[in-house]
Amino acid sequence: MSFWDHTEELVRRLKVVLYTLVVSTVLMMVLPANTSFIKNPLEFYDPLVAVVLRKIKEQVLPPEFRLIGLEIGTPIELYVVTSFLMGLAITAPVFAYEVFKFIDPALYPDERRMIYPFLASFLSLFISGCLFAYELLMPVLMRAMLPFFVAVGAEPIISIMDFYSLVLVTTILTGAMFTFPVFFVLLVKYGIIGTQMLTKNRKYLYVGLFIITALVTPDGGPLADIILFIPMVLLVEVGIFFARRYEKKGEIRNPRWFSEEVKCKFCGKTILTGTTFCPHCGKAQN
Repeated sequence: MSFWDHTEELVRRLKVVLYTLVVSTVLMMVLPANTSFIKNPLEFYDPLVAVVLRKIKEQVLPPEFRLIGLEIGTPIELYVVTSFLMGLAITAPVFAYEVFKFIDPALYPDERRMIYPFLASFLSLFISGCLFAYELLMPVLMRAMLPFFVAVGAEPIISIMDFYSLVLVTTILTGAMFTFPVFFVLLVKYGIIGTQMLTKNRKYLYVGLFIITALVTPDGGPLADIILFIPMVLLVEVGIFFARRYEKKGEIRNPRWFSEEVKCKFCGKTILTGTTFCPHCGKAQN
């Protein structure tokens, strides 16, 4: 395919993602939480987004806190933003599928086989990180802020936008941080970095990691930072452990931009050094 053919295909696939995002966002905005509304339209309409927001408030916000709107348009803004984020969550699998189908023709067989373990590991760690932040980190963070209100003699009243933004941003960022081992193992697998680089500079790595956890948990105090820092250290060590296994087995591949071209042992066509399976005939080179 020519460059413009690839561009047209990319635009077509991005349109599918955009349409999915728009439709799913609109559905989240209008979808009722109670099916009885469909049978009796005169009944009070309770949208799904409102139920989700109330659940977050009940599960995360301590009873000592009170929420206020501050501005007249804040509830509408929060309603739209939450619907958009829920639409993004629904669109994410579609986006991943369209990206995979776009790059699939350029993947070698061994690279294609790595897609599914990578996605499974990424999703598992991301969801685990989100649950960790929502179930453990956020309640501790909110509790840790309460003494500061008491110390300055202020009523624990916060804006609804500040509260829900803190919950959503902290949860998503924590989930993203939990996926670090997946990308680290992938970089080691393809010879871009080595485990020795991290093991020799552990103290600098952990100092930087603690700074990042402090940024992810604003106003939570040292307790919230430590609660997030400990699992991150464990995940880094797990990533180093699995990356070392690739290094010991000699399964490290040189990046393509550093590779030289050689001939396949079976079909004679040109391939890159370090290629495990010939992309033309599919036969192993080792």
